[in-house]
Amino acid sequence: MLVLAIDTATPAVTTGVVTVTGDGVEVRSSRVEINTRKHAELLMPLVLQACSDAGAALRDMDAFVVGAGPGPFTGLRVGMVTAAALGDALGRPVHGVCTLDAIAADCPTGEPLLVVTDARRREVYWAAYDEAGRRVDGPHVEAPASLTRRAGGYVAAGGMAAVLGRPVVGPESPSPGGLVAVAAEALRAGIIPGPLEPLYLRRPDAVEPTGRKRVTAG
Repeated sequence: MLVLAIDTATPAVTTGVVTVTGDGVEVRSSRVEINTRKHAELLMPLVLQACSDAGAALRDMDAFVVGAGPGPFTGLRVGMVTAAALGDALGRPVHGVCTLDAIAADCPTGEPLLVVTDARRREVYWAAYDEAGRRVDGPHVEAPASLTRRAGGYVAAGGMAAVLGRPVVGPESPSPGGLVAVAAEALRAGIIPGPLEPLYLRRPDAVEPTGRKRVTAG
Protein backbone atom coordinates (compact mmCIF):
# COMPACT_ATOMS: atom_id res chain seq x y z
CA MET A 1 0.00 0.00 0.00
CA LEU A 2 1.39 3.38 -1.04
CA VAL A 3 0.71 6.33 1.26
CA LEU A 4 1.51 10.04 1.07
CA ALA A 5 2.24 11.63 4.46
CA ILE A 6 1.87 15.36 5.21
CA ASP A 7 2.42 17.45 8.32
CA THR A 8 2.48 21.23 8.83
CA ALA A 9 1.77 21.38 12.58
CA THR A 10 5.36 22.33 13.48
CA PRO A 11 7.85 24.77 11.91
CA ALA A 12 8.75 21.92 9.54
CA VAL A 13 6.84 21.33 6.32
CA THR A 14 7.00 17.54 6.08
CA THR A 15 5.91 15.18 3.34
CA GLY A 16 6.96 11.83 1.92
CA VAL A 17 5.87 8.62 0.26
CA VAL A 18 5.69 5.51 2.46
CA THR A 19 4.93 1.87 1.69
CA VAL A 20 2.87 0.05 4.32
CA THR A 21 3.84 -3.62 4.50
CA GLY A 22 2.34 -6.44 6.52
CA ASP A 23 4.57 -5.79 9.49
CA GLY A 24 5.98 -2.29 9.15
CA VAL A 25 6.45 0.81 7.03
CA GLU A 26 9.14 1.63 4.47
CA VAL A 27 9.94 5.25 3.62
CA ARG A 28 10.44 5.64 -0.12
CA SER A 29 10.99 9.40 -0.12
CA SER A 30 11.06 12.28 2.34
CA ARG A 31 11.05 16.04 1.85
CA VAL A 32 11.29 18.37 4.86
CA GLU A 33 11.85 22.12 4.94
CA ILE A 34 11.89 24.36 8.00
CA ASN A 35 10.04 27.62 7.48
CA THR A 36 7.46 28.97 9.93
CA ARG A 37 5.95 31.45 7.46
CA LYS A 38 5.70 29.63 4.12
CA HIS A 39 3.85 26.39 4.78
CA ALA A 40 1.29 27.16 2.07
CA GLU A 41 3.88 28.08 -0.56
CA LEU A 42 6.18 25.13 0.16
CA LEU A 43 3.85 22.20 0.72
CA MET A 44 2.63 21.25 -2.76
CA PRO A 45 6.06 21.67 -4.42
CA LEU A 46 7.50 19.40 -1.72
CA VAL A 47 4.66 16.89 -2.24
CA LEU A 48 5.38 16.72 -5.96
CA GLN A 49 9.13 16.41 -5.32
CA ALA A 50 8.52 13.56 -2.85
CA CYS A 51 6.36 11.76 -5.40
CA SER A 52 9.02 12.20 -8.08
CA ASP A 53 11.73 10.92 -5.71
CA ALA A 54 9.62 7.82 -5.08
CA GLY A 55 8.90 7.26 -8.77
CA ALA A 56 5.16 7.64 -8.17
CA ALA A 57 2.33 10.02 -9.00
CA LEU A 58 -0.38 11.34 -6.73
CA ARG A 59 -2.91 9.07 -8.46
CA ASP A 60 -0.81 6.07 -7.38
CA MET A 61 -1.47 6.74 -3.70
CA ASP A 62 -3.81 4.35 -1.91
CA ALA A 63 -4.32 6.71 1.04
CA PHE A 64 -3.16 9.92 2.66
CA VAL A 65 -2.04 10.49 6.25
CA VAL A 66 -1.91 14.00 7.71
CA GLY A 67 -0.76 15.38 11.04
CA ALA A 68 -3.78 16.82 12.85
CA GLY A 69 -1.78 18.75 15.41
CA PRO A 70 -1.76 20.13 17.93
CA GLY A 71 -0.32 23.12 16.13
CA PRO A 72 -0.81 26.82 15.39
CA PHE A 73 -4.00 27.58 13.47
CA THR A 74 -2.63 28.81 10.14
CA GLY A 75 0.14 26.28 9.67
CA LEU A 76 -1.95 23.31 10.76
CA ARG A 77 -4.78 24.20 8.40
CA VAL A 78 -2.44 24.20 5.38
CA GLY A 79 -1.59 20.52 5.71
CA MET A 80 -5.06 19.36 6.65
CA VAL A 81 -6.83 21.24 3.87
CA THR A 82 -4.28 20.02 1.31
CA ALA A 83 -4.64 16.39 2.39
CA ALA A 84 -8.43 16.66 2.42
CA ALA A 85 -8.46 18.19 -1.06
CA LEU A 86 -6.18 15.49 -2.47
CA GLY A 87 -8.22 12.74 -0.90
CA ASP A 88 -11.46 14.20 -2.23
CA ALA A 89 -10.08 14.76 -5.74
CA LEU A 90 -8.63 11.25 -6.01
CA GLY A 91 -11.27 9.38 -4.02
CA ARG A 92 -8.77 8.13 -1.43
CA PRO A 93 -9.13 7.92 2.37
CA VAL A 94 -7.41 10.56 4.50
CA HIS A 95 -6.31 9.54 7.99
CA GLY A 96 -5.60 12.25 10.56
CA VAL A 97 -3.08 11.43 13.29
CA CYS A 98 -1.78 13.31 16.31
CA THR A 99 1.49 15.00 15.34
CA LEU A 100 2.94 14.33 18.80
CA ASP A 101 2.20 10.59 18.37
CA ALA A 102 4.12 10.65 15.09
CA ILE A 103 7.16 12.18 16.78
CA ALA A 104 6.91 9.57 19.54
CA ALA A 105 6.82 6.80 16.90
CA ASP A 106 10.34 7.85 15.84
CA CYS A 107 11.73 7.60 19.37
CA PRO A 108 13.30 4.50 20.93
CA THR A 109 10.96 2.81 23.38
CA GLY A 110 11.89 1.64 26.84
CA GLU A 111 11.61 4.89 28.81
CA PRO A 112 8.73 7.23 29.66
CA LEU A 113 8.67 10.00 27.06
CA LEU A 114 7.41 13.57 26.80
CA VAL A 115 6.92 15.04 23.33
CA VAL A 116 6.97 18.84 23.48
CA THR A 117 6.45 21.28 20.59
CA ASP A 118 6.13 25.04 20.26
CA ALA A 119 2.65 26.44 20.91
CA ARG A 120 3.84 30.07 20.78
CA ARG A 121 2.55 32.61 23.35
CA ARG A 122 5.28 31.25 25.67
CA GLU A 123 3.50 27.89 25.84
CA VAL A 124 4.13 24.34 24.62
CA TYR A 125 2.03 21.48 23.34
CA TRP A 126 2.85 18.20 25.02
CA ALA A 127 1.85 14.57 25.47
CA ALA A 128 3.27 11.78 27.63
CA TYR A 129 4.01 8.20 26.53
CA ASP A 130 4.79 5.04 28.48
CA GLU A 131 7.74 2.70 27.98
CA ALA A 132 5.92 0.94 25.12
CA GLY A 133 5.28 4.20 23.27
CA ARG A 134 1.56 4.40 24.14
CA ARG A 135 0.15 7.86 24.81
CA VAL A 136 -0.97 8.04 28.44
CA ASP A 137 -1.64 11.77 28.84
CA GLY A 138 -2.39 14.70 26.56
CA PRO A 139 -2.21 16.38 24.26
CA HIS A 140 -2.26 19.54 26.37
CA VAL A 141 -1.04 23.12 26.12
CA GLU A 142 0.62 24.95 29.02
CA ALA A 143 3.59 27.03 30.11
CA PRO A 144 6.86 25.06 29.93
CA ALA A 145 7.88 26.01 33.47
CA SER A 146 4.95 24.14 35.00
CA LEU A 147 5.57 21.09 32.79
CA THR A 148 9.27 21.08 33.70
CA ARG A 149 8.39 20.63 37.37
CA ARG A 150 6.70 17.31 36.50
CA ALA A 151 9.24 16.07 33.94
CA GLY A 152 11.50 14.06 36.25
CA GLY A 153 11.96 10.50 35.08
CA TYR A 154 11.12 11.29 31.46
CA VAL A 155 13.20 11.60 28.33
CA ALA A 156 12.05 14.13 25.75
CA ALA A 157 11.51 14.77 22.04
CA GLY A 158 10.02 17.51 19.88
CA GLY A 159 11.04 21.03 18.97
CA MET A 160 10.81 22.32 22.55
CA ALA A 161 12.25 19.25 24.28
CA ALA A 162 15.38 21.07 25.42
CA VAL A 163 13.42 23.44 27.69
CA LEU A 164 12.64 20.54 30.04
CA GLY A 165 16.26 19.92 30.94
CA ARG A 166 15.79 16.20 30.27
CA PRO A 167 17.71 13.92 27.86
CA VAL A 168 16.54 14.54 24.29
CA VAL A 169 16.08 11.25 22.41
CA GLY A 170 13.95 12.08 19.40
CA PRO A 171 13.38 14.43 16.49
CA GLU A 172 12.00 17.97 16.56
CA SER A 173 9.28 17.25 14.00
CA PRO A 174 7.50 14.17 12.64
CA SER A 175 8.88 12.12 9.78
CA PRO A 176 6.76 10.61 6.99
CA GLY A 177 7.49 7.18 8.44
CA GLY A 178 6.37 8.22 11.92
CA LEU A 179 3.14 9.72 10.60
CA VAL A 180 2.24 6.60 8.66
CA ALA A 181 3.30 4.28 11.48
CA VAL A 182 0.62 5.84 13.71
CA ALA A 183 -2.08 5.07 11.13
CA ALA A 184 -0.62 1.76 9.89
CA GLU A 185 -3.00 -0.52 11.76
CA ALA A 186 -6.05 1.33 10.44
CA LEU A 187 -4.59 1.38 6.93
CA ARG A 188 -3.97 -2.37 6.92
CA ALA A 189 -7.46 -3.03 8.21
CA GLY A 190 -9.02 -0.87 5.50
CA ILE A 191 -10.80 1.27 8.09
CA ILE A 192 -12.66 4.21 6.59
CA PRO A 193 -11.56 7.26 8.61
CA GLY A 194 -13.99 9.81 9.98
CA PRO A 195 -13.89 13.53 9.20
CA LEU A 196 -10.58 15.26 9.87
CA GLU A 197 -10.55 17.06 13.22
CA PRO A 198 -7.71 19.50 13.93
CA LEU A 199 -6.27 19.55 17.44
CA TYR A 200 -6.10 23.27 18.12
CA LEU A 201 -6.37 22.98 21.96
CA ARG A 202 -7.19 26.67 22.34
CA ARG A 203 -9.34 29.32 20.75
CA PRO A 204 -8.06 31.50 17.87
CA ASP A 205 -6.73 35.01 18.46
CA ALA A 206 -9.29 36.57 16.12
CA VAL A 207 -12.62 37.53 17.67
CA GLU A 208 -15.89 38.50 16.07
CA PRO A 209 -16.66 42.23 16.38
CA THR A 210 -19.26 42.98 19.03
CA GLY A 211 -20.64 46.10 17.38
CA ARG A 212 -20.25 48.57 14.55
CA LYS A 213 -17.71 51.37 14.91
CA ARG A 214 -19.14 54.84 14.64
CA VAL A 215 -17.57 56.67 11.69
CA THR A 216 -19.42 59.98 11.72
CA ALA A 217 -19.33 62.80 14.20
CA GLY A 218 -22.31 64.35 15.92
